[in-house]
Amino acid sequence: MDNRIFFRDLSSEQARQFVDVRQIFGALRDAEIEARHRFAGTMAWKTVSGGEYLYRRRGPTERSLGRRSAETEKAETAFRNGKARNAALIKGLRRRIEGMAPVNVALGLGRVPNVVARIMRRLDTLGLLGPHVAVVGTNALFAYETSAGAQFRSDLLATTDVDFALDVRRHLGLASALPAPGLVGVLQKIDPSFQMSRPGGFRAVNKDGFMVDLITTAPKDVLRRTSARRLSNYAEDISAVEVVKLHWLIHAPRFEAVAIAQNGLPLRLSVADPRFFAAHKLWLSERDDRAPEQRGRDRQQALAVATLLAGPLSNLALGDAVLAQLPVPLREELHRAVAAAPVQRPIW
Repeated sequence: MDNRIFFRDLSSEQARQFVDVRQIFGALRDAEIEARHRFAGTMAWKTVSGGEYLYRRRGPTERSLGRRSAETEKAETAFRNGKARNAALIKGLRRRIEGMAPVNVALGLGRVPNVVARIMRRLDTLGLLGPHVAVVGTNALFAYETSAGAQFRSDLLATTDVDFALDVRRHLGLASALPAPGLVGVLQKIDPSFQMSRPGGFRAVNKDGFMVDLITTAPKDVLRRTSARRLSNYAEDISAVEVVKLHWLIHAPRFEAVAIAQNGLPLRLSVADPRFFAAHKLWLSERDDRAPEQRGRDRQQALAVATLLAGPLSNLALGDAVLAQLPVPLREELHRAVAAAPVQRPIW
């Protein structure tokens, strides 16, 4: 196989199925967001000092909405009926998505490893995926290929870990959003075998050897650098290891897409922008402190994404205004990679 052929287009049948999945999944996510916000908690009448009052409870918080009246009765009825309709909608959409899963698998649309998908879904439910953490490693390729209506060669996707980048600018919001005992607890609810590779480390590993790494950008001031940054306030939680030049990815625009896990169920991905991913991989491919096989893989992944940027993702601008945070030589290298990318629509 020509090593420059990085992906194939989805067939018309795959594309039609994926469009249907994405639309239904979008409706489900909207309904679930509404359930977590508009219809979260309960409304109930309580007798206080001889009068009836409507109370709204969300978790440990409870507040009065006023004494019983035509207005509060209307509010209670609207909440109760709306919550019931929302629950019925979610149930129906989930049933539809679960029914589509075997077809997705049969059509070869299931791509994201199941363990990665489960982690993503949990972080998404907690409101952490995107605002606080994003995928920046190999698993980001699933977002790029699905947005391009394509599928990368399998050798470009092979990995036994997932890299999450922590945006320390929003660290306080993340720390307050994480349930006890932090991210490691989230992972253990998904798979109880997840354990820290070492106390206070940046990596958790499960019984199958799948690793979850948390990384963050190193400060420009060398004197301010530390070995790791605590993710949450829990002493046993995972910490983020500082990585040089990672700010190119963390501070880049977020790129979001719907993908499908190997079990056929959809998920939302929030990843580093493909332009910055490709540039960062080009930079990594030239570092002398990386093993030759790593540098070769970095370059192949960079060129694969550059090929998408030259073709199905050519709507993404490559001007200096967009890529301003990248050094000029790296911008120029990215431009050359995109310009040299083959115009490919292979069937293989």
